[in-house]
Amino acid sequence: MNPLELARARPGPAFTVTFDGRAIEALPGQTVAAALWAAGVTAWRTTRRAGRPRGIFCGIGVCFDCLVTVNGRPGRRACLVPVRPGDVIATQEGTGHDGHDG
Repeated sequence: MNPLELARARPGPAFTVTFDGRAIEALPGQTVAAALWAAGVTAWRTTRRAGRPRGIFCGIGVCFDCLVTVNGRPGRRACLVPVRPGDVIATQEGTGHDGHDG
């Protein structure tokens, strides 16, 4: 059984967003992180200096490991941002601001 079945959840119809140019399916009420995880994506940021992959860590918006670019806005916490139809989500490299990664 999957979590939706266990909770007897009945989300609205799925919709499409893109992640790094790839179409993925999302459900109403999901965060960006939840939609990415459901699509098998576990890392969507690289660290500033070493370029190490990062994804969700704390899941409650405290650690900032899950930063992602959403609709051209870098530094969005994927665990807190609700996904919306048509969102364009991109891997964030460093701070997400070209030329400002020090």
